[in-house]
Amino acid sequence: MEPFLSLAKLCEALEATTKRNEKVAMIGNFLRSLSPDEVALAVPLIIGWIFPEADSKPLELGYTIVSSALKARRQGRLIEAPLTIKAVREVFERIADVKGPGSQGRKKALLEGLLAQSTELERKWILKNIFGEMQHGVNEGIMLDAIAKASGVPEELVHRAYTFTGDLGKIATIALSDGAVGLSKIGLELFRPIKPMLAEMSYDISEALSEHGGITAFEYKFDGARIQIHRKGSKVRVFSRRLSDVTESLPEIVEIALNEISANEYIVEGEAVAMDSSSKPLPFQDLMRRFRRVKEVEEKASEIPLRLYLFDILRLGEKSLIDEAYEERWNLLRKICPEKYLAKRLITSDPEEAMAFLKEAIEAGHEGLMAKALSSPYYPGKRSKYWFKIKPFHRLDLVIVAADWGYGRRRGWLSDYYLAAFDQVSGCYELVGKTFKGLKDEEFEEMTKRLLSLKVSETEHTVAVKPEVVVEVAFNEIQRSPRYRSGYALRFARIVRIRDDKSPRDVDTLETVRRLYEAQFEHKGRLR
Repeated sequence: MEPFLSLAKLCEALEATTKRNEKVAMIGNFLRSLSPDEVALAVPLIIGWIFPEADSKPLELGYTIVSSALKARRQGRLIEAPLTIKAVREVFERIADVKGPGSQGRKKALLEGLLAQSTELERKWILKNIFGEMQHGVNEGIMLDAIAKASGVPEELVHRAYTFTGDLGKIATIALSDGAVGLSKIGLELFRPIKPMLAEMSYDISEALSEHGGITAFEYKFDGARIQIHRKGSKVRVFSRRLSDVTESLPEIVEIALNEISANEYIVEGEAVAMDSSSKPLPFQDLMRRFRRVKEVEEKASEIPLRLYLFDILRLGEKSLIDEAYEERWNLLRKICPEKYLAKRLITSDPEEAMAFLKEAIEAGHEGLMAKALSSPYYPGKRSKYWFKIKPFHRLDLVIVAADWGYGRRRGWLSDYYLAAFDQVSGCYELVGKTFKGLKDEEFEEMTKRLLSLKVSETEHTVAVKPEVVVEVAFNEIQRSPRYRSGYALRFARIVRIRDDKSPRDVDTLETVRRLYEAQFEHKGRLR
């Protein structure tokens, strides 16, 4: 079995270069040196995910446990036999599986054992995996290109196959073992969720109309949670946008899938929206209380009822529909779904009519509009101008990377948050703002507990945390900033909501921040 030290040395070499092609070549050569069983284990460890995205599970190793395990570790290695990639992954699996009373102590003991067997270099990259901060610039795209290079399979085929699995290790294993023939067999399957298609941000209805050839379909954009519903006969499973199975938390969605949609085999996509007693949308945080619920589901369902709005169909019967045009998919969805479960929609070429529709959506308590090109295929996991999201305010999804202790009324809480976007070039999260606005007292208290469990280091005033908590941030404008390495800062930023449905990999990129900054000057002057 391949020693984990080989993987640690690879990561060290990746950290030493900024050249994308060199990273791709190094990873490709390393993957070719592994056995098929090791490839699937090594790939997520190289990128810093530990487990596949579709099977993601938390280690729940906070700063306190890790620090204690490091202090307890004896000097030198307890076992002279090399630590293998397989052994490291198995220990992580065991740590993640530990639950219940005394779990923290048992997790610490497992980590102590792993660290005791590791060299200094191995320990460095084990800890980087634990805290999710590899800092060697290897992102999802680089890994996919490395898999293509290692296997000799076209990059396009590797990327497409990945959108159907969400499992980099599995794709690497198939590509290296079975090549293009194996990857070409991977497609849309029932009960295996795929990454949702994404939309570009726009603040101008005319931009969407122009990009879509003068006419487009506008849909309500809901303040809900995106879901995929898979059904075959009496079996129904519901998946979140993070590919997690949330079926047991959403019994009323299952009932609709079984009794209201007139087809026996399908995959449909939509949003679940929490409603109050007067059928008005509830805040997103209330909806997340339903998604987290695994006990007393019926009681919570009565307290927070859900409304289902469907807007796409990806499979009907045995036929995949993702390559069909959006308008064709919508027409098929309408045939099997009652009108009351369909997203409200307007097809128009008139900007004023679209603006009135946007106002109607906002007044109904929703976020804004989606604009979808009638000819649009469905691109799993990709963001494109076939779809736009249109909101009346500037918003970004960012991740918290640190927080300051508050003072005055907020004393004792971590309540001033450092917000970061993902830099696709460096593979790191870069600061673009800071805010203490938007949360209620009880949310400050809960956030403090949550961030402390993610602590990686601390000074007198600031706690640095593992980038895990995603928040939606509203802001007035973007300014150039010499203070942040990113070069940008959000003005009048405030947290709109905590996005527990999104992972750190879903946050907006630094490139999106740059694009929004430049877009501000379409109707403004600029000092040169």
